[in-house]
Amino acid sequence: MKRLFNLSTGYVKQLPVFAVTFFSLLASCNKSDHLPAAGPNDAGKYSSEVIDKWLTMQIRLMKNATGIPNVLFCRYYAYTGLTAYEAIAPGTWLGEGINSKLNGLTDLPVANRFKLYYWPASVNAALAAVNRSIFVNASTADKAAIDSLENALNTGYSSQAHGDVLVRSNEFGKSIAVAVFNWSSTDGIANVGAAYTPPVGPGLWVPTPPAFGAASTPYLGNLRTIVTGSTNNSQPGAPIAYSEDPNSAFYKMVLNVYTVSQNLTPAQTAQGLFWRDVPGVTTAGHWESILQQVLKQTNTRLDKAAVAYAITGICSSDPSIGCWQSKYHYNLIRPVTYIRNVMGLGSWSPLLTTPAHPEYSSAHAVISAAAADAFTALFGDIGSITDHTYDYLGFTPRTFSSFRAIGEDAGNSRVFAGIHYQPSVDTGLVQGRKVAATILSSLGFQAKVEK
Repeated sequence: MKRLFNLSTGYVKQLPVFAVTFFSLLASCNKSDHLPAAGPNDAGKYSSEVIDKWLTMQIRLMKNATGIPNVLFCRYYAYTGLTAYEAIAPGTWLGEGINSKLNGLTDLPVANRFKLYYWPASVNAALAAVNRSIFVNASTADKAAIDSLENALNTGYSSQAHGDVLVRSNEFGKSIAVAVFNWSSTDGIANVGAAYTPPVGPGLWVPTPPAFGAASTPYLGNLRTIVTGSTNNSQPGAPIAYSEDPNSAFYKMVLNVYTVSQNLTPAQTAQGLFWRDVPGVTTAGHWESILQQVLKQTNTRLDKAAVAYAITGICSSDPSIGCWQSKYHYNLIRPVTYIRNVMGLGSWSPLLTTPAHPEYSSAHAVISAAAADAFTALFGDIGSITDHTYDYLGFTPRTFSSFRAIGEDAGNSRVFAGIHYQPSVDTGLVQGRKVAATILSSLGFQAKVEK
């Protein structure tokens, strides 16, 4: 049977007549604890409150985490999202339909099809467990907050489901968390920060001020992608040829960064600062915050929220892997180095501190373009979207007409911040969209993007 997945309408499962009769008989003659675990969309009858609360918690954990390179939070976003989805997959319209497309994720725990599950409890237990495993160095207060949230939600569920149903649901969620986390630990994460000696030569990246730190996560591009082949055919061509000639295209590209920095409008400064993200909630945390806001704006139910959590996380993590492949393949010099050392403007500094990795392509552009197109495919056109992520810092919320506009805003902010050349952003936007399109197609979602 052909499956068409559309988050805005759902997938309606067509059961054979004998199956409908079989399930009807079960429903009429068995105790409540022995119903089929999932109809076509059993999880869809619940609100997405449990995911909303855990998104708030994970954003907090990301914001408070120390010693973790910003880009790795995209990986956390993906694995926690997948954990949430797998914890209720048997009760969703999508079912386990995407599992065969996931790169090496096999032997997941299986729900008992003839036992009842309370899916919010499964998600609660799963997300509590996987966040404990990921954020092992969280503060005592944050670890206590994880325990408190899990216990508070579970206490509330005790009035909604029988005790044995809750026990079964919690055990299933925890077993999913263990399986997904164990799978995540085999993706190559242990080697992303291995010793690295950058190549030396004209136009190549060198550590940047003020810290002049060593190259960050130089082997992240070697990580296993979550969706097989997601970064295939997405790599950009070579950047503009390096030159120190004032009449060259490269010099003019860098001059544009400097000129923009000297003439920043208040709106451009605000845009650059809004997408700073670190310190903040991290780049992945910012997109989780947008997801949280969209789930509320669209009144999304639990089944669709879990799918969206998983897919948008994958469309954050896999594109970052492709981006790092580009960065450490071309090892392009950063604007601050060229402006100071070649143009002779030794006192110049960008609006934001330059991250410790090569220039091309822009990570913000790649990740944000991919995430934006995933949102578009999953939710369609929901009208105006206002991002309140940084209200807590006193920033003015930013309003957008589409998800793609959010991605472009994030990418272009890095030119205003003095961190990237415009071609690095433009190339990154295209690169991110290519990876997202491959992911969405591979998982059976029809991409719906603005032309």
